[in-house]
Amino acid sequence: MKYSLLAAALSLSLALPVAHAKPVEVKTEAGTIQVNVIAEGLENVWGMAFLPDGSILVNERAGRMRVVTADGKIGKPLTGLPEIVAQGQGGLLDVVTAPDFATSKKIYFSYSEPGKGGNSTAVSSATLNGNALENVTRVFSQQPKVNSNNHFGSRLVWAPDGTLFITLGDRYSEKDKAQTLDNHQGKVVRINADGSVPKDNPFVKTPGALPEIWSFGHRNMQGAAINPITKELWTGEHGPQGGDELNIDRAAKNYGWPVITYGENYGGGKIGEGTHKDGMEQPTYKWVPSIATAGFIFYTGDKFPQWKNNILLASLREQTLVRLVLDGDKIVKEERMLQKEIGQRLRSIVQGPDGLIYLATDEGKGKILQVSPR
Repeated sequence: MKYSLLAAALSLSLALPVAHAKPVEVKTEAGTIQVNVIAEGLENVWGMAFLPDGSILVNERAGRMRVVTADGKIGKPLTGLPEIVAQGQGGLLDVVTAPDFATSKKIYFSYSEPGKGGNSTAVSSATLNGNALENVTRVFSQQPKVNSNNHFGSRLVWAPDGTLFITLGDRYSEKDKAQTLDNHQGKVVRINADGSVPKDNPFVKTPGALPEIWSFGHRNMQGAAINPITKELWTGEHGPQGGDELNIDRAAKNYGWPVITYGENYGGGKIGEGTHKDGMEQPTYKWVPSIATAGFIFYTGDKFPQWKNNILLASLREQTLVRLVLDGDKIVKEERMLQKEIGQRLRSIVQGPDGLIYLATDEGKGKILQVSPR
């Protein structure tokens, strides 16, 4: 794949063209939007990242990374991926470009890694060279490995200071470990781009704690983004049966799982001690019943001025795009869109360099959708 200054410039002004079905018009509280299918036939897309030429790097959970070009063509799987456990909720997960991608051509991706004792979420960096990944280097591996196919996390988010946040699941069977600091289950971790530990991480000097840990007491975070105004990390977390959460994710904070939750066991039954406990954070926003939160962004473009700095969140269970309006750190309004028009689980959402919104559906024959103003 070749990049050029001309292609990069064009990607800033041109939307990806319609490649398939007729656009669908949808009325929202902020006006009518248009949804185009730009690619289809992808299997369970988990992560997406735009490249400078306007194409999209796409991760399929089954273990394939592809490039979808600006004209909607789906490329062959890239070579060079490490061994991946593509079972249950695991597989090839999120992907982001490095902050210096224009010169380094480096990407970072998360995946389910096999090893002694089972599997866990890992993150590797690689150089993108044509249709190949080169110089693949593992920069993080969740410890310990567990014999489970559930709750891997994991979203990757660059902090403004160039460190990398990684959200990690509790692995389902190991939920109690989310409350202890000697493991990575149910944690947000923060690393430098080379995998080393930032010196100002909150538990660097805590005896017995893993120094990568940023926050703890989480269940299964499949969404994360940086608030463009406050520059703080927000994370989205799956509750059990009820109790999905959005949290402002701050250093050293305990978010309560599985001691406190607004959810209950599948099929009914109390979990933990209730909904509140001293020393444990309350969610910034919650859903009861669950909507199955997935990827989300803070919208910063100019194509939807009414949505500026709103959260746009993909929902799996409700098959909806959720818009959340903020007043400071408080969410004051929720709107649900695309509930009837798409009819597929929504997994991933990114803002394109054109200021438009791109969604991926989590289906065996999934789609990439472009959302634009009418």
